Amino acid sequence: MDATALSGSVPDWLRQRAASTPDRLALVTADASLSFAALDRAADAMTGGLHAAGVARGQLVALLAANSAAYAVAVHALARLGAVLMPLNTRLAPAELAFQLQDAAARHLVADAAHFDVVTELGGELPSVRLHRLEELNGAASGQAAAPRRHASGFDLGEVQTVVYTSGTTGRPKGAQLTYGNHLWSALASALNLGLRDDDRWLACLPLFHVGGLAILLRGVICGTTVVLHETFDPDRVSRAIDEEGVSHVSVVANMLQRLLDGRGERPFPPTLRCVLLGGGPAPRPLLEAGAARSVPVAQTYGLTEAASQVATLSPADALRKLGSAGKPLFGTELRIVRDDGADCAPGEAGDILIRGPTVTPGYLNRPDETAAVLRDGWLLTGDVGHLDAEGYLYVLDRRDDLIVSGGENVYPAEVEAVLASHPAVLEAGVYALPDERWGRAPAAVVVLRADAATTGEELVAFCRERLAGFKVPRRIGFAAALPRNAAGKLLRRELAARHGP
Repeated sequence: MDATALSGSVPDWLRQRAASTPDRLALVTADASLSFAALDRAADAMTGGLHAAGVARGQLVALLAANSAAYAVAVHALARLGAVLMPLNTRLAPAELAFQLQDAAARHLVADAAHFDVVTELGGELPSVRLHRLEELNGAASGQAAAPRRHASGFDLGEVQTVVYTSGTTGRPKGAQLTYGNHLWSALASALNLGLRDDDRWLACLPLFHVGGLAILLRGVICGTTVVLHETFDPDRVSRAIDEEGVSHVSVVANMLQRLLDGRGERPFPPTLRCVLLGGGPAPRPLLEAGAARSVPVAQTYGLTEAASQVATLSPADALRKLGSAGKPLFGTELRIVRDDGADCAPGEAGDILIRGPTVTPGYLNRPDETAAVLRDGWLLTGDVGHLDAEGYLYVLDRRDDLIVSGGENVYPAEVEAVLASHPAVLEAGVYALPDERWGRAPAAVVVLRADAATTGEELVAFCRERLAGFKVPRRIGFAAALPRNAAGKLLRRELAARHGP
C-alpha cells in the first residue's frame, strides 16, 4: 500500500482516548502524572495558547525543548490545532538549527526555558520566524486549565502531521514528512506485533525529537498505554523504573543496552519487563548473546525516520531462535532485497533494502529531486543493505554509504565492529574506511576499552585475523575514550574518519 493513497479521516485520537479511558494514566514524568482526561484538557488549553500566539492551521511550528510533560502536551496541541510539528534536535549547533529552520521555512519556533537563549540568538538571523516560550503557552502541562474553545475534532490521514529531519549520518539532513496515517499505521502495526495489555507501561528515554521517541508518545495515546518519560537516558534510573514502576517496554539503542546491562550486574530483570526494543542499527552479536544469557526480552527492530519508526521487528517469541534478526515486516509493510540491477535477491544474498506501505513518507519537504531519487513506484530505497533468510526474516548488515569496498570485496563495518566488541577488553568499536594504495580502501577501527581493561592494537588485529577474512581485518586500530554518536545513539562513522583518518 502506498502511503500517498491513504485517505479519509479519524477522530482526534487523544480526545477519543480520553473519552474511552479517561482515568487511565497517560504520562508519568519526574514531576507530573497525567491521566488521559488530564492530558486532553492540557492539550486543549495549550491549543488555545498557540492559537492566541498566532499559530494557524497548516503552519510549520518548530519545537526546541528537552523531554518533558509540556513537550508531550505540545505535540498533541499542535495536532489539534492542525499545525505541523517540526521537532528540533537540542544537541545541534545554532548554525545547524538555522539551516533546518530556513530549509523548512518554519513560521514559528517554540522553545523551553533551557533553550531560549539559543532561540533568541537565532531570532536575529531569522526575522520571519516568530519566537514563543513553551512555558508561556498557557502553562497547561498541569492539565488543570480549561480551554477557551474546542478545536478540530478529527485528523485527515493524508495530511502531514510532522516534519522530522533525518539524522544526517550520511549527508545534509532532509525533512521527512510524516502524515497522520503514517503515525497511526505505525502505532497499530507495532501493537499487533508486540501485543497489547491494559497495564502496559512504555519507558521513553530516547529524545522526543527523534522519531523513535515521538512514536512512543503517539503510540501511547493511540493504543491507550502509559508512557513513562525520562528527560535523558540514565541507566541507573532506567533500571529503577523497570524494577519499581512496572515498566513493560523500553526502547534503546545498542550502547544504551550495554550500559544498562553493565550497570545491573547479575541482577535479573523482573517478569513485568516484557520487551526491550533494540534499534539504531545492527546490534553486535555479543551484546545480543549477553542479553539472551540473562533472559532479557530483547526484540531487535529495524526502522527509519522515513517510515515513522519501526519497519520490521523481531517478535519476542523468536528472540532466541532468530538471534541477530530484525524480524519480519510489520503488518501492512512490504519489504524486498534487490540487486543493483533491480532483481530480487535469493535468500541469504545481500542487497539493498526496499520497503513499501502505509508508514512510508510521502517525501522530503521542499526536495522533489531527492524524493524522486528514493521513492520509485511506491517503493522507498532505504539506503541500507541486508538479506532475508529462507523464512523471510530480515538481517540488516549496514548502511550502503558505510560499505567499504576493498579490492572488490565488500566489508560491512558492523560485522567487524561486532567481532571487536566480542573481545573481553573492548566495550565498543567503530570501523571506518582508510585510503589504500593497493586495495583502494581498507577498514580501520577505533575502540573504547572497558574500565580497568588493557590490550594493544596488535593484539586486536590478531584477534580479528582468527575470526574474519583477511580483507575484513582492520589495517590499524586506535583507542578513544568514547565514540562519536548522534542524539539517537547512532555511531557517526564519518566523524571517526575525520578524527582518526590520515
